[in-house]
Amino acid sequence: MIDIEKIRQYYKDDSLIISKHALTRIRERHISISEIGECINAGEIIEQYPDDWPFPSCLIFGAVQSGRILHVVASEEGDGGRIITAYEPDTITFEDDLKTRRKKT
Repeated sequence: MIDIEKIRQYYKDDSLIISKHALTRIRERHISISEIGECINAGEIIEQYPDDWPFPSCLIFGAVQSGRILHVVASEEGDGGRIITAYEPDTITFEDDLKTRRKKT
């Protein structure tokens, strides 16, 4: 299981790589690097993906100063981590709390 404090420390130590995919997506979605940091620092892990390849990852939920709610997917890779993607969650995929994934019908 990934610990949010470890991801926060990676961010603080500048040991979080932002993947090429994440850079493309955050530009498209008008999400700033500082908002990703705010999400990590104020957020909570709401899902764990221990079987992700090549490294375990997690989904972080957090509110940022602009009032936006963000989800950041991050992996833990030993001495650092990686931001895989970031987005604003919607109520099609998540319940109204934007933390709980809707059940597929």
